[in-house]
Amino acid sequence: MLSLFSTLGGLLISGLPKMLEFFQNKADQKHELALARVQTERELQMAAAGFAAQARVEEIRTEQVAMQTNAQMAEAEAGMVRGAQDHDKAVLAKASTWVANYVGTVRPTVTYIFVAELVAINAFLCFYLWTNPGLITSMDDVLKYAAIIFSDDEMAMLGGIIGFWFGSRNWAKK
Repeated sequence: MLSLFSTLGGLLISGLPKMLEFFQNKADQKHELALARVQTERELQMAAAGFAAQARVEEIRTEQVAMQTNAQMAEAEAGMVRGAQDHDKAVLAKASTWVANYVGTVRPTVTYIFVAELVAINAFLCFYLWTNPGLITSMDDVLKYAAIIFSDDEMAMLGGIIGFWFGSRNWAKK
């Protein structure tokens, strides 16, 4: 049961950026809708007062302000990303080549180490049980040792890792 929750947790965590992007888009659309309503009300009021030309000038100004605001927001976001990338480049420029190459492989390496450790420990336990046949005398013993070899904690960690790595691919496609 814990491994099921861990796998689901890995899937959900890998999709967290997409979910946050969804809510941000929803908030942006709500804001744009409110802005469009205000603009429409203003245009109707100005048209009723006979200021159709003035309404067009205001519309152009509003579009210019919106474009300028979008450009500033995009520039600010790009600046933050560039700042983080520039920092990473500055740190990696001072580092040796193998460190720079290894930085991109840290998370996969941790995964490989965990899976290799899991396989090695389980292989040793299976070998130990194989070489000591007196330890298994009934089906209850088989179930007891299987619970040791494939413990809930191990399966939970493995499920979380696999859910994260392979779950992120499905989120990226959507």
